[in-house]
Amino acid sequence: YRRLQAKETRLSEFNQTERKAMLGSYTKVLFVRDPFHRLIATFLQGMGISPSFSSFVQEVLDSRKAHEAWKPLVSLCQPCLVQYDYVVMFGFLRQELGHLLHRAGLPAGSLLPELTDSQVQWTYRWLSEQMFSELSALQKQQLSHFYRWDLAAFPFSSSFLSD
Repeated sequence: YRRLQAKETRLSEFNQTERKAMLGSYTKVLFVRDPFHRLIATFLQGMGISPSFSSFVQEVLDSRKAHEAWKPLVSLCQPCLVQYDYVVMFGFLRQELGHLLHRAGLPAGSLLPELTDSQVQWTYRWLSEQMFSELSALQKQQLSHFYRWDLAAFPFSSSFLSD
């Protein structure tokens, strides 16, 4: 495609015909993660300057321009615009990546790192309980509203924000 030579060409810069032709020639994989888990990971990585998780969440809710680390997934990956071939959920990586590699005809066993999905799920469940308890009822409601399209688009049924 004529604009692929440019360093940072965004999908939105292509017209609908070009976009359809280009996307049809790729296997499209989307990796998704519970938005609340993304917030926890961002906070733990020190991307916010807040001393507490509650104040970090308030920064996120008050910020006019969302950082990509906590921006809703639907605004980043355009699931209504792009028809993804695979959606891989964080917390099920070993199982889903194995299937994906098998479908691509690659030897799944030798390429996958040692992942312990159940430990990851347990850890994030525990962290979610701890962090969620720090939030006010208003913050919980605002976060659920902020991520409403992610929660509707992806099966985060056990997300604390789904309640």
